[in-house]
Amino acid sequence: MIEKTLKTTGGKLRVSIPTQLNEVTLGQMMQLQDATELTDLHAISILSGAPVADLQNVKDAGELMGFADTIMGLSQQIKYLYNADAIPKTVTLDVEGKPVTVNVIKNLSVEPAGAFMAARDIISDEIATHIEKYGEENWQEYFNPSLAACCKVLGYYLYCRVTRKPFDEYAAAAFAEAVKKLWVTEALPIALWHR
Repeated sequence: MIEKTLKTTGGKLRVSIPTQLNEVTLGQMMQLQDATELTDLHAISILSGAPVADLQNVKDAGELMGFADTIMGLSQQIKYLYNADAIPKTVTLDVEGKPVTVNVIKNLSVEPAGAFMAARDIISDEIATHIEKYGEENWQEYFNPSLAACCKVLGYYLYCRVTRKPFDEYAAAAFAEAVKKLWVTEALPIALWHR
């Protein structure tokens, strides 16, 4: 993490943003990916939690440039994460305020069948959208599912293992909120390994 106390027109603002992907949550990465007009200030806001309005009142814009350089470094790291082979052995998620650690299973097509079918539909939709946008030629070479799709898929697959409840498609879809809190370095390799 990089932390700075910045002078603003109204006082001081403490800002800290991650310098490594293992400090970034899947939810933060989803916000970055979903932003239609991502400015440096918006990216800093997403990664730090500081409101854009507060960042706009920083007296010295040069102080924010160090954060912009850090964000560029993170964007370079994400390229390598999409091709990572290392899959975490366990993940820990928050369930009703308590951390629950589960083993990452290697064959997600086995259990439960409802999760497999729901995830298959999400990936099929992502592939169809990709082909519609970019064409069918070499689609497999260039296809990467959106982070939102990865989050939904992980929600379906992890719901039963983490909550120890029977599969329920609606509850599993809602469980994606807990998945957003996973570090992107945990979540993305699991989701991409199973595509």
